[in-house]
Amino acid sequence: MRSASLAVAIVLVLVPTFARAQAEATFAGGCFWCMEPPFDDLEGVISTTSGYTAGYVENVTYEQVSAGGTGHTEAVRVVYDPNIVSYETLLQVFWRNIDPLDAGGQFCDRGDQYRSGIYHHSEMQKLLAEQSLAAVRERLGEAIATEIAPAGPFYEAERYHQDYYEKNPIRYGFYRYSCGRGERLAELWSNAQ
Repeated sequence: MRSASLAVAIVLVLVPTFARAQAEATFAGGCFWCMEPPFDDLEGVISTTSGYTAGYVENVTYEQVSAGGTGHTEAVRVVYDPNIVSYETLLQVFWRNIDPLDAGGQFCDRGDQYRSGIYHHSEMQKLLAEQSLAAVRERLGEAIATEIAPAGPFYEAERYHQDYYEKNPIRYGFYRYSCGRGERLAELWSNAQ
């Protein structure tokens, strides 16, 4: 009996040691279908979730957001292990997958609901986001349209939007190609270091 109690005590002490650290980041870069894959490819990213943020209507749906007038933007919530991947790395991936100069949306998706943004969850994230924006502005030599704001409520998108690129690879590939995303990203970032 005593050895069983000792074993339970050892497990209770050791379990937190092996628990994975988690942090959250929220980014908007146009169509959320296109923002999941680059983060999913990173070691240390635990999950990505497509959704809506930075608006003023509660429990929004895709139909409401895409119609406009809710203030929301399509976004991706990234849950990651900061011991494996840094927030700075997430910011680099974010910038290389958007057009930060476009204030009217992203690529073929037009409207406020496709604006780009970094929504910080801490003062450190805010500071790092502002530093990264300044570096991008210096590199591109133009005004940056990407907003930086505190993270607010995040509403998960409907199930069919989650991991769309994996569930519908042909449709996703056609959409991404016809939208000109890859071409514009290459134009913006081909000389990036």
